[in-house]
Amino acid sequence: MTESKSKKADIFTVSKAARVSPSTVSRYFNHPELLKPATRKRIDSAVRKTGYIRNRAAQTIHGIRSGTIGVLVPTLDHAIFAEVVQAFSDTVSANGFTILLASHGYDLQREYAILRKFLEHRVDGVILTGLDHDEAVFQLLDSQEIPCVLMWNYSATSRYPSIGADNKQAGRLIAQHVLELGHRRVACMFPPTHGNDRALARREIVLTTLRAAGIEIPKEWMLETVYSISESKQDTKRLFLQKDRPTALICGNDILATGALYGATASGLTVPDDVSIVGIGDFKGSSEIEPALTTVRLPARRIGQEAGDAIVSAIIDPAAGKARSLNCAPEFVERRSSAAVKWSG
Repeated sequence: MTESKSKKADIFTVSKAARVSPSTVSRYFNHPELLKPATRKRIDSAVRKTGYIRNRAAQTIHGIRSGTIGVLVPTLDHAIFAEVVQAFSDTVSANGFTILLASHGYDLQREYAILRKFLEHRVDGVILTGLDHDEAVFQLLDSQEIPCVLMWNYSATSRYPSIGADNKQAGRLIAQHVLELGHRRVACMFPPTHGNDRALARREIVLTTLRAAGIEIPKEWMLETVYSISESKQDTKRLFLQKDRPTALICGNDILATGALYGATASGLTVPDDVSIVGIGDFKGSSEIEPALTTVRLPARRIGQEAGDAIVSAIIDPAAGKARSLNCAPEFVERRSSAAVKWSG
């Protein structure tokens, strides 16, 4: 075994290979934004060539940034969260940061335990999904004085800076569309709202908007279905096979709406002639299914990018203060799954 292979590379090995000073190599890891792109590229090549791995544990003891950001999401099983996390990761990576990603399964107690693990790993900042969290989570963040951004939801009064969409606005847009089409026999299908402030906000504003128009949804038309195309298909089949059925179905997200489209077809119904089906989210594929889904677009990529820029700025320049909340406004998208009511039942 050669000497170069038997001895682990250190920062001096890298600086020699890159023809820069050891302090410049250190700056490459801790403040890459301060270096010219050409210098970063040369050091990156040297790091790869020498196989250098820095000791983060030793660095964090001395107060040097870990270069990591903890990201907590409810689930990794949905395309919409994958899209926002990917955009966030791309943004912070361009600034020299890596993400630690974990999901809590809509369990706020589990979220607290994961947050503690993140902090034990000395993350430089934390991203939480949504606005509502256990008070212990906020107290822990307050005590550590660590930058935090609430991603995906927006509220002007959020405890920490929030960057995302206003879910009440999204719910209102889709409910108003159904009303404008003349539907009075309306059913709803939403996911469980425990630990999910997004679903809760959408459901409440949809019901409020319908009530303001004099529409009360029968109990048997108010469905609660988990995030699953197969489950929403089965629940929708049971709904549509009833003798008394709705002319429109409002779904809390596009996953449920996609299953509902399959359920309608399996029940012998034509969308939108027999029933209109609408969703919220505009997930990847929502424009490609048949019929293309009427929905409300939540700008996932923009939310991820803006949240990434905000947390990086808060870490690199803490003197600038907390990030500002930002409303990435939802946008109504009309497609072929909804139409004016053709029958009254």
